[in-house]
Amino acid sequence: MALKNPIILYIGVAVLLVVFILAVLMKRKARFAGGSKVANTHFVRSSASYRMVRARRVIVAVIMELALATSIVSGLVLASRPVVTEATSNGTKKRDIFLCMDVSYSIYALNYDLVESLEEVVRSLDGDRFGISIFNTSTVLYVPMTDDYDFVISKLEELKEYFKLQQEYMENYEGKYLSDIDTEAYYKIRDDLDYYDAGTLVNNYTKGSSLVGEGLATALFSFPRITDEDRTRIIILSTDNSQEEIGTPLVEIDEACSICADHGIRVFGVFPAEEKFYDRSRIPYNEAMNGLMKAVQSTGGTFYRESDTLSVQDMVDDIQAQEALMVDEVTTTRVVDKPVIPTMVLLIALAIFFIAAMVLML
Repeated sequence: MALKNPIILYIGVAVLLVVFILAVLMKRKARFAGGSKVANTHFVRSSASYRMVRARRVIVAVIMELALATSIVSGLVLASRPVVTEATSNGTKKRDIFLCMDVSYSIYALNYDLVESLEEVVRSLDGDRFGISIFNTSTVLYVPMTDDYDFVISKLEELKEYFKLQQEYMENYEGKYLSDIDTEAYYKIRDDLDYYDAGTLVNNYTKGSSLVGEGLATALFSFPRITDEDRTRIIILSTDNSQEEIGTPLVEIDEACSICADHGIRVFGVFPAEEKFYDRSRIPYNEAMNGLMKAVQSTGGTFYRESDTLSVQDMVDDIQAQEALMVDEVTTTRVVDKPVIPTMVLLIALAIFFIAAMVLML
């Protein structure tokens, strides 16, 4: 424990000592000043009752003086502000995680499993920030970078409903004529899907769909203060890399990953199992997989392919374990007032003083 203003204590103790010395000197000087001397007082002084009263008075007087001195010193200590310096390890991980999801209907199953697994990860975060972007033709910043984990989980729950709707649409309505389906149910699910699709299909008739490079680049530049804040940053990218561009995209996946690498951002790619790959006729499975693998590995990240031996939950656990090694623990120091002990001493000393004063008057 230290004192924030020790000069108050030093000056107060010095004044107290000066007052004590002056009081002693004045007491000695005025010991027999004035009054009349009485003869033969030794008879009274030698009696047992006198000695008892005198001893009690001396003891009580000493106790009062000590209590008064203690209370004064305690008050001076309080005025000097006793403090301690505490080092606090706040556990802030300084890690930013962006979930970047290709929400084209071809990978609804992969996306659903990924979101469900990430819910538990978000619940366990402490100090990390988390954001979500979803893309198809265009990108929607679905959750800006935040450490409000309850909000993030609520948005992940919304995405699960979105992917359930995609599954229902693909299983019941994709590729079918209106005459063969329940049109009322079809228009209802279409309206529900349009709520989510609206922001991700801007200009899709002229640009195409599943523009992975543009989606990743948009997530990259959604990190706050990317050029002047030192944080560990990662992007979890889920896609089947089955880009259906019309014309030339602004950014291809290789270019987006190169920009990520330049900014120290690692990309972790999550790819669907072969049996869940949607359009083999347009792009071969291995070509799409190898292209994504090469791109994400160039950032220092890892490529994951869903399989019988590697589930989405396994991927998420592995990503979390790898990144945990990069966490920096932040330690801060703060000065905290500690008035409890001197306050208790002051109160006890005053209580003893007043009790002794009452005993003295008996």
